[in-house]
Amino acid sequence: MQYTKTPYQQKQFIDVNGAVAGSLPGTINDDLLLKSYRTMVMIRTFDQRVVALQRTGQMGTYASCLGQEAIGTGIGLALGKEDVFLPYYRDQATQYLRDIPLHQQMQYWGGNEWANHFTGTSIQDFPNCVPIATQVTHAAGVASAMKIRGEKRCSLVTCGEGATSRGDFYEAMNLAGVWQLPMIMVVNNNQWAISVPRNIQTGAETIAQKAVAAGIEGFQVDGNDVCAVYDAVHYAVKKAH
Repeated sequence: MQYTKTPYQQKQFIDVNGAVAGSLPGTINDDLLLKSYRTMVMIRTFDQRVVALQRTGQMGTYASCLGQEAIGTGIGLALGKEDVFLPYYRDQATQYLRDIPLHQQMQYWGGNEWANHFTGTSIQDFPNCVPIATQVTHAAGVASAMKIRGEKRCSLVTCGEGATSRGDFYEAMNLAGVWQLPMIMVVNNNQWAISVPRNIQTGAETIAQKAVAAGIEGFQVDGNDVCAVYDAVHYAVKKAH
């Protein structure tokens, strides 16, 4: 995890050894911790099974979420049922928590687009977005509609750090700042944009500090710490509402 120089921008409650670093925020209780753990184990197991199917030619293209289970779980637990989720292609955990069963996710990766017809909590959510960063501008449009209607809802969009080097990302972030939109952007920084390493796609010390230029609040969160992810998203959702 790369740290910003501003302490309040950093969020981490569980250290690299899995030990609690200080006290957990009051929004996190035993039930939430248990559900988080069960979800992360479920998604890790699911991911391993689907990767095995893909590697043996029994599945088509599949984007693994290995190592990003805590991010998706934290988002899924913090996002409200009335909110709109705009995913990219490694959000299996969040979709699972928003009532998209694993067999339906496999149906999508097997090539059946009907799997993007959601029901339940996810009925208003958008389908997986494969083109890099285009979903971020969609999220700005959704948030604009919410603001015009005076709704206490928000849009939450995810992307990889590679998307932050695209024009779509900057345009949407600028709109979010100048129009004060109820929009949350979660960037999964796994250090690689497909085959392009982070150090040659942006000169920014951290991804989080890009928010400063748009006049919006940004946090750098340890993506392996489900408590930190939940706390940051919970705060952002409450503020957006």
